[in-house]
Amino acid sequence: MSTLDDQLQALSTLPGKIAIVFPGQGSQFVGMGRALYESSQAARRVFDQADAILRIPLSKLCFDGPSEELEDTLNAQPAILVVSIAALEAVKERLAAVGGKLSPAVVAGHSLGEFTALVASGAMDFAEALPLVRERGRLMKEAGAEHPGGMAAVIGLDDAVVDEVVAATREDGVLVVANANCPGQTVISGELGPLGRAIDLAKARGAKRVARLAISIASHSPLMARASSQLRDFTAKVPISAPQIPIVANVTGQIMVSADEIRQELAHHVERPVNWTRSVVEMAESGVTTFVEVGPGQALSGLIKRINRDATTLRLEDLGLTAK
Repeated sequence: MSTLDDQLQALSTLPGKIAIVFPGQGSQFVGMGRALYESSQAARRVFDQADAILRIPLSKLCFDGPSEELEDTLNAQPAILVVSIAALEAVKERLAAVGGKLSPAVVAGHSLGEFTALVASGAMDFAEALPLVRERGRLMKEAGAEHPGGMAAVIGLDDAVVDEVVAATREDGVLVVANANCPGQTVISGELGPLGRAIDLAKARGAKRVARLAISIASHSPLMARASSQLRDFTAKVPISAPQIPIVANVTGQIMVSADEIRQELAHHVERPVNWTRSVVEMAESGVTTFVEVGPGQALSGLIKRINRDATTLRLEDLGLTAK
């Protein structure tokens, strides 16, 4: 048996608990998923199903771009969901081939990734989740056109200082803390005027780096209120079951085990902040020692190690797969 096969079998018998985590918007890139499609029958079925459900060549957009079209919120969100679920199915397929099985104790996703986690947990069918996420992208794009905004990552400032920076722009317009990604990394979101001023203030207060994100909307801010309301009406029509695997909520950072908890979480999902730090702490406190990141990119693995240095993080490459 090869070293890789040994690693795969070991994954199903690791001591401690395993969490599977899924990335959100911003992880997309042209070419993502092509290798999965070419190497895994299970992944290929996911891509083909997605194209049929949406009646657009989403797989071709993932593989070939163009980047401007893929990065459009309308397309990026369902594309990331599809690549992530395809990757998950490929991991299961590869483990089954060596007599192993992936048995996570909990799942979680960052922002958009929470919808991927809902599918992985069994709380929502892929065929229901994909149109929902496409609609989420459409509504958020419309909200962005109506209320232009943006987001920026602030690196190297304490949370309290970031709060002070945001408060200092209050008279300029809408600006909030959108993502608590890890200690020393916070994302702010809001209107362009106060966002620009906050970037300058954060630099003046000693931030190591402040970077505008490649996204033209102000996710997880009050500017998404209308999109949130419309999405809530759409979500109400989507069947949601109690998850077969517990799922950690973005907003509260707490484990959800019922359909009612999930509906409450999704009710204001696009306008409330993501507390990824609290989510990872919650998983670690529940006994999770290994985090497997499934989807395009590897941003979550880095954040997790900054939150919990003792955690073991595994990416698709560690399992002999790639989302490229």
